[in-house]
Amino acid sequence: MIDWQQIDKVFLDMDGTLLDLHFDNHFWLEHVPQRYAEARGISLEQAKQELFARYKDVEGTLEWYCVDHWSRELELDIVLLKQEVDHLISVHPHVVDFLDAMRRLGKKTLLVTNAHQKSLALKMERTRLVGYLDGVVCSHDLGYPKESEEFWKRLQQVEPFDNSRTLFVDDSPAVLHSAQRYGIEWLLMVLRPDTNGPVRTTEDFLAIHDFSEIMPRLDTSPTF
Repeated sequence: MIDWQQIDKVFLDMDGTLLDLHFDNHFWLEHVPQRYAEARGISLEQAKQELFARYKDVEGTLEWYCVDHWSRELELDIVLLKQEVDHLISVHPHVVDFLDAMRRLGKKTLLVTNAHQKSLALKMERTRLVGYLDGVVCSHDLGYPKESEEFWKRLQQVEPFDNSRTLFVDDSPAVLHSAQRYGIEWLLMVLRPDTNGPVRTTEDFLAIHDFSEIMPRLDTSPTF
C-alpha cells in the first residue's frame, strides 16, 4: 500500500488516528452534556439538544477544537472535565511499533493536529507518545484548522515538505480532502477511529483499520 522508499516525511493526526477517538466522543457527547445539565438544572436530553446544535455551528473551525472557547461559551472548566475522564485516553493498537519503525527507517515523523494545546498537553502526558515523534504542529499555533488550505500553506512555511514524498494519515474525510486539494500525494484514512464505534468506509482514499497494515518490513538480519 505504501512504498516507503518514496516517503520522506510522515504527518500523523492525533485523535482517531494515533489515539482512540472513544475518549473524545464520550467526552463531548456524554460527559460534557451531563455536567452542563447539572450546572443548568436541566435534563440530559435538553442539554444534548442545546450542545449538539452549538457544536454543529462551529464544526470544522478552530473554535470547535478550542478548549478556551468552550470553557467561555459553556461556563465550564473543560480542562478539569477532561481530567475527570482522562483514564479513557488510549493509544490505538500498533501505533508505538509503527512510530518506532518510522524512526528506524529515518522518516521524519510529525504529529499534525487540530487539538487545542491544553488537550494536546493532557494527552501527551497520558500517552508519552511525544518521545516517538520528531515534532508536533498544532493548528491553533498556525491560526487555521487542517480543513483550511491556509493551514497547509503555513505548515509548509514552518516545516517544508515535498507533496510528492509526504504521507499524511487522518481519520477525517474533510481534512484529507483539504490535504488532497493542497497536493499531498500520499493520503491514508483510518477506518475505525473509535474502537467502540462502527468501521467507516471510503472510496476516496486508501484506508487502514490499524497501523499493522502499513508496517514496513525492516531488515533485522545480522551483518558480518
